[in-house]
Amino acid sequence: MSARIVILLCAAALLAACNSGSRVKVGQQAPAVATKTLADVGGDFGKITTYRHPDARMYQYSLDQALKTGKPLVLAFATPGHCTPCDQQLQMLKAMLNKYEDRVLFLHLDQYQNPQAFKAFGVMGDPWTYVVDQQGTVRYVEAGRVMFGELEAQLLKLVPAG
Repeated sequence: MSARIVILLCAAALLAACNSGSRVKVGQQAPAVATKTLADVGGDFGKITTYRHPDARMYQYSLDQALKTGKPLVLAFATPGHCTPCDQQLQMLKAMLNKYEDRVLFLHLDQYQNPQAFKAFGVMGDPWTYVVDQQGTVRYVEAGRVMFGELEAQLLKLVPAG
């Protein structure tokens, strides 16, 4: 076997391992983990996210509180301070939040400020996106960037078009 084939096989194995890094799968209940809110950090975005352009609406609820609201959730596990795809993912989610904010809760969980959530979900690397239904059941999991249309298709399974 050539060295190039060995390298490609190793790279494929590593990528597969990263994409299977989540312990929480579709059909399972989302772990009810207490996460930091903007109120918990006195309104200081620097203590809750590494995102350059945070949106306060993504930090209003702790995950355990959000699961009790009866609204679908979009969970964004992303550490944009060192991850360009994470930054791009959060930019897209802000646009989606503008469209769905009255029907869906959006939570951004940064690895540095909410490591317990990363551990509870078994997330390795980022970004990761989860869609959780009104009963707290995970309906969609994706490692890496998600496109607006792909995520919107998942949300439209849970909420009416608006």
